[in-house]
Amino acid sequence: MSDPRAFLVGGDWRKSDEILDVKSPYNNETVYRVYLADKEDIEDAIVASVCGLKATKRLPTYERVRILKKMVEIIRERGTEIAETIVDECGKTITLAKAEVERTTGTLEISAEEAKRINGGIIPLDWTEAGTGRTGFVRRFPIGPVLCITPFNFPFNLICHKIGPAIAAGNPVIIKPASKTPVSALILGEIMLEAGMPPEAVSVLPCLPNHAEIPVRDPRIAFLSFTGSPAVGWHLKEIAGRKRVALELGGNAATIVHSDADLEYASGRIATGGFSNAGQVCISVQRVLVQRTVYNEFLNSLVAKVRDLKTGDPADPGTDIGPMISERAAENAFEKVQEAIKAGAHVVTGGKQSGTIFEPTILVDTTPEMRVNATEMFAPVVAVSPYDDLEEALAVANNSEFGLQMGLFTNNMTNIMNAFEEADVGGLIINDISTFRMDHMPYGGAKGSGTGREGPRYTIEEMTEMKLMVLNLSEKMI
Repeated sequence: MSDPRAFLVGGDWRKSDEILDVKSPYNNETVYRVYLADKEDIEDAIVASVCGLKATKRLPTYERVRILKKMVEIIRERGTEIAETIVDECGKTITLAKAEVERTTGTLEISAEEAKRINGGIIPLDWTEAGTGRTGFVRRFPIGPVLCITPFNFPFNLICHKIGPAIAAGNPVIIKPASKTPVSALILGEIMLEAGMPPEAVSVLPCLPNHAEIPVRDPRIAFLSFTGSPAVGWHLKEIAGRKRVALELGGNAATIVHSDADLEYASGRIATGGFSNAGQVCISVQRVLVQRTVYNEFLNSLVAKVRDLKTGDPADPGTDIGPMISERAAENAFEKVQEAIKAGAHVVTGGKQSGTIFEPTILVDTTPEMRVNATEMFAPVVAVSPYDDLEEALAVANNSEFGLQMGLFTNNMTNIMNAFEEADVGGLIINDISTFRMDHMPYGGAKGSGTGREGPRYTIEEMTEMKLMVLNLSEKMI
């Protein structure tokens, strides 16, 4: 076991008296040890970020682009190490971990491109006589220190969805990583410094959960970007004061399969979208609604594909589904499944738990009020239910406190446009699963699923402040 890893405060690597043991979700062995930041370290990080803003806001566009592109170069050089770190601390399969590293480079490259497009505008103000000779000029300026609170399930790419736009916009960053996966964030801290980010503008603070509220409450932090559970996210918004807040929270995503869909394709995509990363994805397919006339045919196809999925060691390239993040998380999923069975649901395949491994599970005969439907499972569990017409399916899909994304398989344009009008979600994915995401698209939810949008272009808009200047050109100017 190597020495504990230091944390980062304004470019300064520090140690403390408290050490966190980072456990492998697969075998519960300690894979890393990390020093934890205390209240004084957090205060120092905030002070440093305020100073760092003086440097970052003056970085010319080409320098912000250079930093982001240098980060991409370093990540590619360290790709194997980073992927193995994700496997160790997150339990993600090595195949998915490598894919996450590759996605991260894309997220940063997109951020670099969008840094060149932080445009302003010119507004003629002479719409009335009072505006004669006046012209308005609009530019966007960095908002200030950005606090990034990140989850365990995508410990590398989801951080970059926050820091990439922040760097592009000219803001300093403070990262508070998930306690289960702090090492990925510490590696990103190293990479930012090596790429040339002003040191005082970079802090990475593994810390106790209650300490995370300190910067959330602090008025010197200009922007809070949080990805995680709804209960925590909405609480943080309540205590955040006047700072701008973006929340990417949970979901119990529905995917609808209409009778005119390609059933074989749909079942294959749902077998991916419902069970990838052991279902620990905010937009994981959880509720599958299938038109009754093709219900049995679709279900048989899906079951066959899911039974072929291999669970086990995430480091094995042949593994499709690794462990859940903790045994408690797996137990919680098992309890919800057992509760549904007692209320009349049936398990078609899976349903068993062994430690942190939860078998990919398909349920039928569920009802909307069962927790396997009504809450976020965040586990490899899918409930399949029949419907008669699309209006009914949309009503069932919308019957949720969440509204992140929805999938719809159909080739009928009338149905597609009706669904676009009626789906109460942040994103509707046609002829694909709710789990589909490209890193440059606007991503975020309605209702209890959060507020704001990710995707570098859209995050940059939220991380910048629009400022207007009015020139009175009717007066002589030097």
